[in-house]
Amino acid sequence: MSSRTPRRQFLKNTSLAALATSFLGNLPLQGRSNLAQPAAVDCAPTTLDLYGQGPFYTPNAPLLTESLLATTGEPGTRLVLSGRIVSITDCLAVIPNAELDVWHANDAGAYDNNGFNLRGKVLTNSQGYYVFETILPGKYLNGSRYRPSHIHFKVTPPGFPALITQLYFEGDTDIPADAAASVTSGTYNASFRIIPLTEGADGKLEGTWDIYILGDGVSSVPDLHLDKGIIYSLGPNPFRDRVAIFYGVFQRALISLTVHDMSGREVAVLEKQELLPEKYTAVWEPPAALPAGHYFVALKVNDLQVHYLRVLRQ
Repeated sequence: MSSRTPRRQFLKNTSLAALATSFLGNLPLQGRSNLAQPAAVDCAPTTLDLYGQGPFYTPNAPLLTESLLATTGEPGTRLVLSGRIVSITDCLAVIPNAELDVWHANDAGAYDNNGFNLRGKVLTNSQGYYVFETILPGKYLNGSRYRPSHIHFKVTPPGFPALITQLYFEGDTDIPADAAASVTSGTYNASFRIIPLTEGADGKLEGTWDIYILGDGVSSVPDLHLDKGIIYSLGPNPFRDRVAIFYGVFQRALISLTVHDMSGREVAVLEKQELLPEKYTAVWEPPAALPAGHYFVALKVNDLQVHYLRVLRQ
């Protein structure tokens, strides 16, 4: 359940937008996936990569177990990637059950061409989200130059053609000289496929990448409604037994604070009642039988989902 901060009403309706905006730059990476690409964008489709599928694709990769593309013993720097698959026909519509077929080189820059190490598939959940953990790919020579670190994606929405492309990372010194990653316009423009990485509290790198593609979408979670409420932060993250969620309500409304697994299944209800404008704290203590993995804490105001944050239970 949630507890109310004992203080006067902390926000007037006339200043809601300004206050909400002031917190956005301080949100952890997992809380900014929507904020980096607001609903006002023109929903231009995610571009192809100049090198296309490349020579190292292996069909029939298995579905990931516990969202792990890299086993726990895989050498390299751990990396968690997450995001949404968004329909280009409606900026506010996400695509559930889209298949992401992912593969990349190991820490030494070599692909497993005999098995499925660092190869696998993940499906988006009912809210269009995907997440997986892997390692930062190593580099390998392409002629006389090293290719920048990259991850291959083959994204297939239900009933629509696949998008095959590659993802790169900001700060990679081999990007400017790479024939594919350096393209800045046209069909193979890689500009929006180069993402920043930050270090999480657990020492793992984290990145967020929303993919825009043709497909049938469902209503999603636009940040246009942050004037109604926001999850400021949660912690510790990752956690084992107990995590605190700090959130704010900006208008008197029916508030719902719930936790969902990666399939979209609701696993906990932390709050469901009418609340006044105020800051609140909720605590989630999941049962021991609930598996470790990634979960989403979602805030609804009058049944409108307004914000979410991702949390990892170890």
